[in-house]
Amino acid sequence: MVLSEEKLKEYMKRLLLARMRILCNNGFYGLLLMHMIYSIDAGCPTAATDGTRIYFGPDFLENLSDRELDFVLMHEILHVVLKHCIRGADKDNDRFNIAADIVVNSNIIRSLGGMKSIAGFHRLGEPMHMTPKKTEGYEHTAEEVYAMLSKEASDADKGAPGAPGNTANLRDSVFRRPGPKESDVTGAHSRWPGSEGGGFADDHSRWPGAEDSSLLEDLWVKRFEDACEAITIRNPGNTRGMLPLFAERMLQELKKPQTDWRMILNEFIQEEVTDYSFNPPDRRFDDSPFFLPDFNDKESVMKNILFMIDTSGSMSDEMVTAAFSEVKGAIDQYDGKLQGWLGFFDAAVIEPTPFSNIEEFEIIRPAGGGGTDFGIIFKYVEEYMSDELPASIIILTDGIAPFPPAAASMGIPVIWLLNNTEVNPPWGKVARITV
Repeated sequence: MVLSEEKLKEYMKRLLLARMRILCNNGFYGLLLMHMIYSIDAGCPTAATDGTRIYFGPDFLENLSDRELDFVLMHEILHVVLKHCIRGADKDNDRFNIAADIVVNSNIIRSLGGMKSIAGFHRLGEPMHMTPKKTEGYEHTAEEVYAMLSKEASDADKGAPGAPGNTANLRDSVFRRPGPKESDVTGAHSRWPGSEGGGFADDHSRWPGAEDSSLLEDLWVKRFEDACEAITIRNPGNTRGMLPLFAERMLQELKKPQTDWRMILNEFIQEEVTDYSFNPPDRRFDDSPFFLPDFNDKESVMKNILFMIDTSGSMSDEMVTAAFSEVKGAIDQYDGKLQGWLGFFDAAVIEPTPFSNIEEFEIIRPAGGGGTDFGIIFKYVEEYMSDELPASIIILTDGIAPFPPAAASMGIPVIWLLNNTEVNPPWGKVARITV
């Protein structure tokens, strides 16, 4: 299909007008869209992005209303900002695409003011936005929705009644409008209709590979932070409602660790992994207050680090978020060479969840809210982890509780990571963060 120069100019003008419309009505999305290049591609069936460009098929673009076009542009840029383009590399491709679309669509619908914003989407139909558990996608990460879809597929393989079957069948049920007799028998996903023509499914095949993703990820983190800062500067006294909920969450997660406590952790790692070099350092931490080694032995992994986060009543949501950010920063820093467990505690221990990479870590969610008992951590380790003791225990807390005797640690190295300067643990290594 060869398009005339006049037609190409018409399409590009429409895309730029849509970007300006979004900038006026949804400034956060509009600022991010300013970084994208726009292309008309006859080989693209609907719309797609590679993290640098947004592509539109001419027939698809021709048939979109202005409101539908705005939605699709927001859809593509949100995939980029949420890093869906690089997060699903190790997962079932089709299933992760569905999960990512559910999360993206739900967040956009919320940003636009609810379901009324998508009324009359004749070309797109109603974008899928509900999870298999009938919760909104914006309440979850793509990994969490992926896990739900995987469970459904597993249940279907086991013959569970009402399960939608394999991933291909799931996509069919997600994107087609069921007939009048199908609605009650094909499972929950039949309530995610597409248009009569099959619904809107953007093309994820152009998402960059892992080898191309690192620089792109860093670039978009910076662009995201700049957009948030611009919104804040515009109205410094009240940004509530101006930043989407997902953006507020991401800002919290992107808080940079504020102390050098990971140097202490690095001491433990050096004892276990001796083949390392300080040349070159990890380039992602050039602005860090400490110098991080790069391991020559790419197979060396520091295992069995137990992170415990205090979720007692004295720990505010902000404090818990800061602690979570510190642990995430440590896992990011060691780039797949740090494995272990993440647990939560108050007066009892919530069973620690194992993780071996950042994706597994990101789906873990805090629990707790009672009193504080440090001793319960070491009792739990002795009772339930004696067959595979942690190499070290890192406790993130406000320290407001009695400390057990040093013997309780059973000789396991302990780091107390405190969010204040008032508390001084009587034993173990001590580091502090500022919330």
